Amino acid sequence: MSEYKYIMWFNEINKEDIPLVGGKGANLGELTIKGANVPPGFCVTASAYTDFISKSGLQNEILSMLEGLDMEDSSELQLKSAGIRGLIIKADMPREIEEEITKAYTEFSKKVNLSNPQVAIRSSATAEDLPEASFAGQQDTYLHISGIEEVLRHIKRCWASLWTARAIYYRAHQGFKHEEVALSVVVQKMVNSRISGVMFTANPVTSDLSQIMINASWGLGEAVVSGIVTPDEFILDKKTLATVEKNIAEKNTMVIKNIDDVGTLEVKVEEYLGHDKVNAPCLNDLEVANLGKNGMIIEELYKSPQDIEWALDADTEELYILQARPITTLKGEEKEMTAELITLVRGLPASPGISSGKVRNIKDITEIDRVQDGDILVTVMTNPDMVPAMRKATAVVTDEGGRTCHAAIVSRELGIPCIVGGKNASEVLTEGMEVTVDASRGVVYKGLVLQEKQNKEEKAVSTAGVVSEDLIHQLAPVTATKIYMNLGEPGMIGRYKNLPFDGIGLMRTEFIFTNLVGAHPMYLLKTGQGQLLIDKMAEGITTVAQEIYPRPIVVRLSDFRTNEFRGLKGGDEVEPIEANPMIGWRGVSRYISPEYEEGFRLECRAIRKVREEYGLTNVYVMLPFVRTTWELKKVKEIMAEEGLEQGRNFKLWIMAEVPSVVFEAEEFAQMVDGFSIGSNDLTQLTMGADRDSGILNNMGYFDERNEAVKRAISILIKAAHKYGKTISICGQGPSQYPEFAEFLVQEGIDSMSVNPDTVAYTRRLVASVEQRIILNKIRNL
Repeated sequence: MSEYKYIMWFNEINKEDIPLVGGKGANLGELTIKGANVPPGFCVTASAYTDFISKSGLQNEILSMLEGLDMEDSSELQLKSAGIRGLIIKADMPREIEEEITKAYTEFSKKVNLSNPQVAIRSSATAEDLPEASFAGQQDTYLHISGIEEVLRHIKRCWASLWTARAIYYRAHQGFKHEEVALSVVVQKMVNSRISGVMFTANPVTSDLSQIMINASWGLGEAVVSGIVTPDEFILDKKTLATVEKNIAEKNTMVIKNIDDVGTLEVKVEEYLGHDKVNAPCLNDLEVANLGKNGMIIEELYKSPQDIEWALDADTEELYILQARPITTLKGEEKEMTAELITLVRGLPASPGISSGKVRNIKDITEIDRVQDGDILVTVMTNPDMVPAMRKATAVVTDEGGRTCHAAIVSRELGIPCIVGGKNASEVLTEGMEVTVDASRGVVYKGLVLQEKQNKEEKAVSTAGVVSEDLIHQLAPVTATKIYMNLGEPGMIGRYKNLPFDGIGLMRTEFIFTNLVGAHPMYLLKTGQGQLLIDKMAEGITTVAQEIYPRPIVVRLSDFRTNEFRGLKGGDEVEPIEANPMIGWRGVSRYISPEYEEGFRLECRAIRKVREEYGLTNVYVMLPFVRTTWELKKVKEIMAEEGLEQGRNFKLWIMAEVPSVVFEAEEFAQMVDGFSIGSNDLTQLTMGADRDSGILNNMGYFDERNEAVKRAISILIKAAHKYGKTISICGQGPSQYPEFAEFLVQEGIDSMSVNPDTVAYTRRLVASVEQRIILNKIRNL
């Protein structure tokens, strides 16, 4: 293979190369190496772009054009964008770069055994397709490009697309510095797509991780992604790959390669394939199941839900994977709305939620300035230039598109309700009309009905659902085994505070990091904002501790894995990419490392603030993923330096989830005040069974009732009690398996910490187990 400075072939690329080839290029390389059927190709690295900008003397000129630009002034933004792109298009490509691209295309032609092969030329920004920001079409893609002159021309057009108005606006609002974002270009064999589309390995609308969503249409996938066609939609059950929901759309348009020129063109399905194909499903059951199977394989490779572009080749009938990237917009289900209302429009629910406002009916890009804060944006289909208007809108409704089109993806990222494929929405929903968009059901109702509905529900709750805390606790059975509650979101404590629990046995801090702080601790330190983490973390913990005082609250400090920490703002700058983050740099190993110690100290200061400034001495700390006694000793020293010294008024717990803690249980017991058995990780690591593996779960390998796991738990309980320390278990095992709860009580577990929805049930279950144990002992006297 030839040596190149600016070229990397797919089989040379892995995740470590994101700075060179961007997220898209890295994913294609990794998929290729791992055996996915990816059309072959190469990447023109980001260094080619930066050298082009540098040697052409464009950097200062570009930045000066952006200086003082008001990002909300769309007219001025469009003008500056056009000027910058013109500079790039007109500038000559340095000879060294041009020669390398020419040489690579020639070598590629030999590999695929074609003269002037047709290729897809795709942008791959170095900040694109990462977990923290799905750039959703911010840069350009060109299809069916043939011949070196056209390849060179379209690579420059990709470079220029880094400076579209939509991309400039997006970077500014995502906090990316313009001068630090570069662009790689993917050059990939063009697939002659008979059918193509997008697949999500989790339902992006409902956030259901047990489902796969497939969107499919005739021809090239550009029709689906750009929203010019409403695609067929298939919802699959992940376990069985059976289709549980099928929506066959009226597919009037398709995109095909332009036989007479470069690029693509739109044609009518009726004229190109025949009238019977317009309303016919474009995938059969076998093809749908095969797609789902491939999606599961790719999700397993990346250990996270994936957004996958795919195509079925008309020439070979092979399934090709064109792109895979993390889904960045999963969230919880929205509240339901059941009032009888007047329906105006029905479409596909693409981003869940309910919102009301006045309609702004936008016919083209020149009208987006009319959209004001709180308006409902209605249009035939959005495009990336409409993002500034979408940010102001409280909901989006389109005539065309599927759940994976531009409007859907961006709305989910912005967190606003969106309905797509509404067919005649832009005709029915006229300018200034007041409507309510229920994007959980895909319905637009007449009038501002949301506030009225919410007020009725709140009134009903306040008058019909009042039960005193004293009465609830009086009705709850008394148990010797304490029943604690797990909690993730601080704001939910108001809903659960009256449940019959004895304290918070596990308060996760990940929600605080993600939703209240939003940035990586080391990034905050780097930018002089460390106090933000202290204040926001203290705020979240205080919210809970005040509500349940004097009952204890055990706060588990951050247990993000590297791939999750990368999702926080600035995380990509400081986090490594690990092959197996589940057993990588997490928990205490992170706290004591030079790369994160200062971030851990911020967490300690937040706990100290809660205890000292607010007097909430019911707040204790739990350390996650402890492996060794020496690291525990070191982390305790750091905590003591920050004013968190273990003693009678400050308890320190550790998670018991690594087998090494079991084997040295007595040594650990002498160093802490208590253990909390993390049954998920302990089962995973004891059995060597990935807890996320559906195959192993279905075969029964992942089960905390396994004898080996129960023996490990028994060892931990005995060691804790030998040294007078308490021991708990957090997880759903006790509430899911009555016989497991009985085992724990018989072994002498001090407490169980379960999710809010099972607190009352678990207390009753434990009470009955304790009574049965007492009764059996009496009978045996």
